Amino acid sequence: MDDGRIGIRRRADVLATAAEEELMTPDRTVGGSGRDEAPVRRSPWLTIIVIYLTGVVAAMSYGKFSAVGPSMADELGLSLSQLGWAISAVVGVGAVAGLPAGYLVRRFGAGRSLIAALALMVAASALSTAAGSFGWLLAARVAEGVGYLVVTVACPALVLHLAEEQDRGLALSIWATFVPVGIGVSTLVGGVAGEALGWRGWVLLIAGLTVLMTVAVRTRLPRTSASEAAAGPVPGARALAWPALLTASFCLMVLVTMPVVVLLPTLLIDEHASSAGAAGALTSAISFVGVLGGLSVGVLLRRGVPLAVLALSGLLVVPAAWLAYGADAPLAAAATGAGIVSLENGLLGAFAFAALPLVLERLDHADVGTGMVAQMGSVGALVGPPLFGLVAGASGFGAVVPVVAAGMLASVGGMLLVTRHVARRGRGLATKGCTKG
Repeated sequence: MDDGRIGIRRRADVLATAAEEELMTPDRTVGGSGRDEAPVRRSPWLTIIVIYLTGVVAAMSYGKFSAVGPSMADELGLSLSQLGWAISAVVGVGAVAGLPAGYLVRRFGAGRSLIAALALMVAASALSTAAGSFGWLLAARVAEGVGYLVVTVACPALVLHLAEEQDRGLALSIWATFVPVGIGVSTLVGGVAGEALGWRGWVLLIAGLTVLMTVAVRTRLPRTSASEAAAGPVPGARALAWPALLTASFCLMVLVTMPVVVLLPTLLIDEHASSAGAAGALTSAISFVGVLGGLSVGVLLRRGVPLAVLALSGLLVVPAAWLAYGADAPLAAAATGAGIVSLENGLLGAFAFAALPLVLERLDHADVGTGMVAQMGSVGALVGPPLFGLVAGASGFGAVVPVVAAGMLASVGGMLLVTRHVARRGRGLATKGCTKG
């Protein structure tokens, strides 16, 4: 009996000592797992900025022919239609092959795919400077489009993997501005550079910038981890259902908002008797408003603004389109309406990127998800301007307003369904975490 009492007393002493040590241990987890909280990890912002600038330079390459189009067309004997194909071929590649590019990036890794894509863009640019005919130029442009597409898939996938969870919304909303920033810089610089260097010199200058970004990316990307992490199971149709709804809504948004800005110079010249120079300057300024819209998403998300509120803001596009295209609207009203549409284009584009990781079943599905975003955005950009031109040419600019209204109502409706799914999923994960705790 004495030995039993001694054994019980010893076990009680051990338990008491363990309890004291547990109370004295700092930074206990709420769930009582017995482990210290991991220190807060910081996102590699310098690397993320390099990846963003790589996208900007790629977008400059996408828009490089716009500024030097007339001189290039004169030298090569291109018609306006052929010039249009040379400019839009890049978007056409994305509209056809965005999702396959996502699977390609998944197969070879985002880092390796990005380096290879940049090298392809450099080679295609060099080939285009030797072009002496439309066929040669178009072939080089299609090859460049393949590289550009892989860049637009690999870069956001890398940003998503590299950014810590608390920074992903901000990082992806910044990424979403790469196209308007790149095209805007290309438009502003290309005219002057084209006059000084000729269109071939301007293209070589862009190729040189791309080489520099290739070296910078190769230097900054981690040797292991995010850029070359082994991919898990290939996502099936069920896993891509919610990303498909998100990207379809994104496509509709692009389809009905981008043409408002693209066709603005024609509207200003035809309906408001603006000069070509004034119309171009005003359109350039309005297009940069979209950058502010994209950057605002990261700030608003960090301040706790719900995704549903950001989605609902898209309804502002409907009255804004009426201001821009309404009959007898003064110039100030048209510019204000177009500015609101541009703002929402940037904001909702950033919304799509920020919401993407929240609807993916697994984070390593990011490459396929960004491929879907690239494809659906390209479809909207490719179909929207000719559709609006057809409607406006047949029935006047006012007939475009119902098209914008229908497209935005459908787009916002899809985005709201996505935000409802995200909220439901978040509650489910929170409940599961409490149960485990």
